[in-house]
Amino acid sequence: MKSHISQKKGAIIAYIFSCFVSLSSNTIAQITDPDFIYKISENAEKMKEGKFEPTWQSLQQYEVPEWFRNAKFGMWTHWGPQCQPQRGDWYARGMYEEGSWQYKEHIKQYGHPSEFGFKDVINEWKAEKWDPEAIVELYKRTGARYFVAMANHHDNMDLWDSQYQPWNSVNMGPHRDIIGEYEKAVRKNGLRFGVTFHAAHAWLFYEPARLADTNGDKKNVHYDGRLMKEDGKGKWWEGYDPQDLYAQDHAPSADKNIHKNWHWTNAGGTTFPDRKYTENIYNRTLDLINRYKPDLLYFDDTVLPLYPLSDGSLKTAAHFYNSSMEWNNGKNEAVLTGKVLTEDYQKKAILWDIEKGTPNEIQENPWQVCTCIGSWHYDIGVYNNNRYKSAETVIRQLIDVVSKNGNLLLNIPLRGDGSFDEKEMAIVKGIGDWMAVNSEGIYDTRPWKVFGEGPDAEAVIALNAQGFNEGRIKNFTEKEIRYTSKGKTVYAFVMGKNSQSMLLKSFGRNEKIKSVTCPGSSEKVKWTQKTNGLEIHPFKKQTVMIAPVCYKITLR
Repeated sequence: MKSHISQKKGAIIAYIFSCFVSLSSNTIAQITDPDFIYKISENAEKMKEGKFEPTWQSLQQYEVPEWFRNAKFGMWTHWGPQCQPQRGDWYARGMYEEGSWQYKEHIKQYGHPSEFGFKDVINEWKAEKWDPEAIVELYKRTGARYFVAMANHHDNMDLWDSQYQPWNSVNMGPHRDIIGEYEKAVRKNGLRFGVTFHAAHAWLFYEPARLADTNGDKKNVHYDGRLMKEDGKGKWWEGYDPQDLYAQDHAPSADKNIHKNWHWTNAGGTTFPDRKYTENIYNRTLDLINRYKPDLLYFDDTVLPLYPLSDGSLKTAAHFYNSSMEWNNGKNEAVLTGKVLTEDYQKKAILWDIEKGTPNEIQENPWQVCTCIGSWHYDIGVYNNNRYKSAETVIRQLIDVVSKNGNLLLNIPLRGDGSFDEKEMAIVKGIGDWMAVNSEGIYDTRPWKVFGEGPDAEAVIALNAQGFNEGRIKNFTEKEIRYTSKGKTVYAFVMGKNSQSMLLKSFGRNEKIKSVTCPGSSEKVKWTQKTNGLEIHPFKKQTVMIAPVCYKITLR
């Protein structure tokens, strides 16, 4: 079996580098699928049959639904047991990394990870102030057209009444069906509902939990990542197997750099998941889809979960699309996202999600950026040190993304108890106030002939892996302009305070302008069309407007 898997690993890596093709926008590619190591068994959840088959060839029939293209703005609760310690993202890994700041904070707050592991953090998490209806209503007022809830993270705990993961939020922690309650609140408020799935990497994520300190009083005392079901006798977790959570009943990876192993092709350094694990991830995903019928399914994975190890990746996509057609009278209303989509055929088959980053040009296919105002999981340090993004920063990013044919999915991290802090509430209010005035330039729009003008528009700011270039955009001033369009209307957004006359170079004499107005302002806009562009003069009473400033330009 080992030699068979080794040969398959080599085939996968060869596949990654040899079989990709470049496509024109109207071409259905002839693609050879990977030689998967694992095929989903007959005993697993049944894939919904229909128009879409589990091949790249078939999945390229996909078209992004209009609801998503029109929505532009979604909000996300990236919330789970890792928010309980209030020490930021990837806590369930960092607490096991000897000497790290999260390890030190864990010892201060809970004790040594050999005695109090992440399974015990789950038991502390009660979500006593969590009110899903209030959260959904708040996000709707803020301007979100779709609401997304995290169904699990790399910590491997399912936040629904999971059929295939006993470590779930109904059995322990809050003892509530978090996804189910969110789904009801979202449908009640008339929004589209999405879920995010991150658990496929638990196999690698928890590898430090099997280790031990190399120094100090606890030297060579193993953390709790090696515990088995029989170790729980008389404990709060009696009857549960920690390996269902930690997934560490396997040989450790030789290469400890988790990011190098993230795409499951680092054959020399990664201990690849086994059949049981890959099938469990597949079953959990289909269980989630079948129970809650989401409109959007987000994967925190390179391409798709466990791709290209398991054919469950493509089967999940086909199942979701075919199920959506059954739910929606033959119309596919599903949005399925993946990261690091390097090939055109992938961007046709599923939606490209970029993490904390933005491409530097209009994208032919709709896409999405996911980002947050602070840490992905709640971090009291971000609060104490005033490191949240401002409302204006979020709005500028929203405009920039929409100008390039994208959507913005924004996370506001909740505390472990399910509440917001007052700084977050002020940011949310600021976003909502701006959207109440200017949203006509966001919703239902499409890119114009150019996405913008200015220093950043002309610069090359490359993406890094999943994205991660948003911190390099520094010049969102009044010299930076972004455009959206709707029929004969072009919306020009001045990304900073509009204190001086400006020239929009994209409007020469060939553009026949009928009028220029400013949403939310009764003051007449003074403008002049010149050979080299449209000159707009600033308002006398700047205080009546919220930056960024939107100008509505109606063409003849």
